[in-house]
Amino acid sequence: MNNTHIKGLVFDKDGTLFDFNATWGAWARDVFAAETQGDPDRLSELADALGYDLEKGLFREGSIVIASTVSEIAEAALPFVPETSVEALISRFNAAAIEAPQVETTPLVPFLTALKRAGLKLGVATNDGEEPARAHLAAAGTEALFDFIVGSDSGYGGKPAAGQLHGFCEVTSLDASACAMVGDSTHDLHAGRAAGMVTVAVLTGVARREELSPHADIVLNSIAELPVWLGL
Repeated sequence: MNNTHIKGLVFDKDGTLFDFNATWGAWARDVFAAETQGDPDRLSELADALGYDLEKGLFREGSIVIASTVSEIAEAALPFVPETSVEALISRFNAAAIEAPQVETTPLVPFLTALKRAGLKLGVATNDGEEPARAHLAAAGTEALFDFIVGSDSGYGGKPAAGQLHGFCEVTSLDASACAMVGDSTHDLHAGRAAGMVTVAVLTGVARREELSPHADIVLNSIAELPVWLGL
């Protein structure tokens, strides 16, 4: 398939550039245990509320954590950590997220470098906070390869709204119809459709093909298949 009209790619981060459960599965248990101060009952309640399987150390399909903003996750967690505040939880979640080791879905530096050499503009639009997002990209040696990096706290709103993607088009001077939104959740795909972009789903998150395909123009196993899809 030749999609040479595509001049810009906007990537979700977690589940797209980085494998979702391989990155966040084990990390989450430690964070949730710390927030509930080792109380097994509270830990179990918090895990259930956030769609996390304590036994398997994995997020379940449909977990609020997969596509929500950090503020939405903090609000969902607050009833189970009542001696704190949403603002304090956001701060602690962001600080802990910065330290989480990221598992790349494909070697990102050569992958992104090849896309840049092909003349494509590249962006990241995540519902994560911008600071941890930039820290993860910098740790992978990729931050400088993106023309636009935006989090849910960057002033453009969060997905599934299209504000982040409109921002990418403004910064790159590209028409939305010449861009593709690449993500692993329906939030990503809804944002892409709302912005007027081509929508590309990948299966490196938690959502399955049958959930994503109705909202995607194409479903790929991972971003590694993009160059062939783009006709590069």
